[in-house]
Amino acid sequence: MLVNKEMSNWGNFPLIRADFSEPSDRAAIKAFISDSEHLIPRGMGRCYGDSALQNHILSTLKLHCFLAFDENTGIISCQSGVTFDDILSVFVPRGWFLPVTPGTKFVTVGGALASDVHGKNHHTKGTFSDHVLSFQLITPDAKEVNCSREENELLFRLTCGGMGLTGLITTVTFKLQRIETAYIRQEQIKAKNLDEIISLFEESASYTYSMAWIDCLSKGKNMGRSIMMRGENATLAELDNGKRQNPLKTHQQGKLNVPFYFPSFMLNSLSVKIFNAFYYHKQWQKSVMSLVHYDPFYYPLDAIHNWNRIYGKNGFTQYQFVIPKENGRDGLEAIISYIGKRNMGSFLTVLKLFGNQPDNFLRFPMEGYTLAMDFKIQPKLWAFLDGMDEMVQKYGGRVYLTKDVRMRKDFLMQTYPQAKAFEQHYQSLNPDRKFSSLQSERIFKSDLI
Repeated sequence: MLVNKEMSNWGNFPLIRADFSEPSDRAAIKAFISDSEHLIPRGMGRCYGDSALQNHILSTLKLHCFLAFDENTGIISCQSGVTFDDILSVFVPRGWFLPVTPGTKFVTVGGALASDVHGKNHHTKGTFSDHVLSFQLITPDAKEVNCSREENELLFRLTCGGMGLTGLITTVTFKLQRIETAYIRQEQIKAKNLDEIISLFEESASYTYSMAWIDCLSKGKNMGRSIMMRGENATLAELDNGKRQNPLKTHQQGKLNVPFYFPSFMLNSLSVKIFNAFYYHKQWQKSVMSLVHYDPFYYPLDAIHNWNRIYGKNGFTQYQFVIPKENGRDGLEAIISYIGKRNMGSFLTVLKLFGNQPDNFLRFPMEGYTLAMDFKIQPKLWAFLDGMDEMVQKYGGRVYLTKDVRMRKDFLMQTYPQAKAFEQHYQSLNPDRKFSSLQSERIFKSDLI
């Protein structure tokens, strides 16, 4: 059934009208593909910008079946509309966990592959596609193909991080990781400035998980003050008697809800400064050890439904960049200084250190520091982000397409070494650009360069 309705992704910007279809069988999917001039697949819509928006949107949410699971190896096959939330609910009690997960469990397997998501363990586990063995794809000419590192290898690599532009992913086979418990042995460490948090990341290279909240409005000797969170999967022996009663306890759905859009004036540089000061000083000790359930460790914001409404009806965008490790100290100092001077801080600012990983067409991570920040949509934002682009490019970095809502083609081509090759293959595979998004039309609208 085709429905025309207003659509947006998690950032609530842009808001468009689109023809929306949610088929459950291959015949209906192929018919929709054949009948649509331009379309894009969409899962939960948790990308922040316009990469899952188009005049015609093909939802995968009715492709939600588990197909096979090997209890000995952890290899799972499922349809692309299965969510990480579904997988955790079923397999955590059986002693298995996702190999890589972003900061929300409300993403589909197909969306995770199309964005090639990363998590707090990139330096040890890479991106999601590193754990994918194979997938099935319906191409723009409505043919079904199997893709793996041995079969249709080029199409496999183009689709991993290809933002849904190579076709509709229907099924995915990947490997889960075994766990003893559902808990993380976490250490939270306060860092008084940028030098200290960088040193902590260097010291934490052997930890499975590491990330930091960082105050981007702090200045002077406190510039870059942070709280690091690093951790390991907890063993059964590390749990107290209470937790041992149900060591593989799964998560509960969040009960809090933001019922309306906040007035835009509530989010300003003063409220961000107050929040940042409170968050930094709420931990009195230098270091705090604890055993925490995986849900608040990986997915703290999932406890609040519709938290995106706090940014108001105009919406928001998340700007995430990575700069090479060798430029990390100087680049972060310059960029944080730029943010502070313009009073454009963010409540939710996360710093991570990526590990080494080869480039693969539109793959985002490189060995270096990545910073993610949320900004409400307002007139002065666009010029500010243009300035951010200049600094990221100056220090050899790039910006994550899954969070993007305004990137220019020249910036993509200059910062992603294989972007031109991706466009050439995309043009060959998809000459009429049947699979396209508002993002791809914005970035690839001009002729090849």
